[in-house]
Amino acid sequence: MQAVQKQFEIRRATPDDAATISALIHEAFVPFETDYTAEAFAYTTPPVDMIRERFEEGPIWIAVDGDVMVGTVSGLPEHDRFYIRSMAVKPMAQGNGVGQKLLATLEEFARDAGHDTLYLYTTFVLPGAKRLYERNGFYVLRETSPEEWCNMAGLEMEKKLDQ
Repeated sequence: MQAVQKQFEIRRATPDDAATISALIHEAFVPFETDYTAEAFAYTTPPVDMIRERFEEGPIWIAVDGDVMVGTVSGLPEHDRFYIRSMAVKPMAQGNGVGQKLLATLEEFARDAGHDTLYLYTTFVLPGAKRLYERNGFYVLRETSPEEWCNMAGLEMEKKLDQ
């Protein structure tokens, strides 16, 4: 498969993108499926109908290279923080700044909406994700226990936004 060009664009997704978003998330996480519990993998790789429901809860963005979707991120505005619910980049596009640009887009949206804190959860089986978040100003707020989420330990990470 051809590597992604660095000329990708970020745009707000629409419900018409739900099937492609679901497939992209699955493709990005399937290499780690054996490291997840069945329940955690199912939650992490939501089906199309669940992606469609998320459009009513918060914004979703996609990264597109030509006519190929190469990444996605979704957020959930909450009272005191903005939750980064899901982020995925196609394996062939990783390392090309897609995740970086998706995060920057979500951060700008959250800041413009008046939020001063972003937060997310990640697992220990995704050390590359933790490094990406740390490079972007996130810090570990706490370790989460397996009882909190699908029998998998992980990290809650946070970033304070400059207003």
